[in-house]
Amino acid sequence: MRRGVLCCCLLLSPVAIAGEAPRTLYRNAVLIDGTGAPARPGTSILVEGERIAAVMPDAQARTAGATVVDLRGRYVVPGLIDTHVHLATPPDAAEAKKNLRRQLYSGVTAVRSMADDVRSVGELSRQALVGEIPSPDIHYAALMAGPGFFKDPRTIAVTRGRKPGQTPWMQAIDERTDLVLAVAMARGTSADGIKLYADMPGPLLAKITTEAHRQGIPVWAHAAVFPAMPADDVAAGVDVISHSCPLAYEASPHKPASYHERTPVDESAFKDGAMPASITGLFASMAARGTILDATNLVYVRHVEEYARDKQGAPPRCSAGLTLRLTAQAFQQGVAISSGTDGDNPDEAPFPSLHDELDLLAGPVGMPPMEVLRAATATAARALGQEKAMGTIEPGKLANLVVLSEDPLTDIDHLRSVTETVKRGVRYPRSAFHAVTEKKAGASGRD
Repeated sequence: MRRGVLCCCLLLSPVAIAGEAPRTLYRNAVLIDGTGAPARPGTSILVEGERIAAVMPDAQARTAGATVVDLRGRYVVPGLIDTHVHLATPPDAAEAKKNLRRQLYSGVTAVRSMADDVRSVGELSRQALVGEIPSPDIHYAALMAGPGFFKDPRTIAVTRGRKPGQTPWMQAIDERTDLVLAVAMARGTSADGIKLYADMPGPLLAKITTEAHRQGIPVWAHAAVFPAMPADDVAAGVDVISHSCPLAYEASPHKPASYHERTPVDESAFKDGAMPASITGLFASMAARGTILDATNLVYVRHVEEYARDKQGAPPRCSAGLTLRLTAQAFQQGVAISSGTDGDNPDEAPFPSLHDELDLLAGPVGMPPMEVLRAATATAARALGQEKAMGTIEPGKLANLVVLSEDPLTDIDHLRSVTETVKRGVRYPRSAFHAVTEKKAGASGRD
């Protein structure tokens, strides 16, 4: 009898849950939906549970059975996405949760974690998904690189207790590797993509990409995988390329043979504003194929500033000016740009580094505010492989919204005028957030 009661409950609970989904009507907003369409004043958004049920002119909205939130004088944009973060290199769950909380209360509803200790990131991802912690949704990568890369101390930090290069989330790959098994192992970590990072020749990179796509998982590659160059990434058909700066190696007379060779780009080919044909050809291929550039300008700009001040560590791979010029050229040639940072701000900062990256895209890179917004929403969702679920405000997609007091299309800095974030239908008022006061340097995943 007890078993029969349990079975009945299990059968009925999904229906009950679906029937109890809360309904919230956001009225009178100026909607900027992320598709590139003009702003729509006087728009209502009906949210049922964690999804957008309808988007309509306010005159057509019906309030029966819904909690009504009046957004008169406010702007609504899709939840922002940071396409390049590091949450567990090495694992520090408390620090990660602080950064994730700040991101959420600053309008960020999803991030892409680009190779960390998946044992830690996987748990953070679960907690974020079910609402146990205030956090953007976390989509993460499993990494593959050549065997020579796994002397890097970061690989030791993120595979502690196991042998670097021999874990499903950090695999050493060479010509003898069973790629069918390797890709299946990466997928078994619940990773959303495979990151190709270092010490791989072009033909091997292409084989991995082909097998990953056959198994239905996207490939995210470092711009220069050394010895593979950016053109090898594009020819292989990778979905997203990270970092504008190393794209310059395509035109550099000297090309490093491995990741750990830190020879900077020879910038002579870019002298006096020149843009070499090898670079413009690369961008033409990326635009034609739909390859996304996760530009991460900020981390390179900051590295140049830090090195000039302290002269500590490895020298920058290229100048800040060249990094920004490469991103600008890519955009001008029609390459889709996504909003990655590869490092966050100090704990006491009121906003995460994503807003600083967007300032660079709108400023020296020269992207119009609408295109900067799309880089952080629709294009960023595609970079995560999540464009069917997020990135624009449309019926059926997740209710990931940012409410602003000022118009971001007049100044992208107005994305900082967040009054509340809605993630999966749950409201997070900015007034509930307070930045920590202790001084702590922001971590950088540089390169």
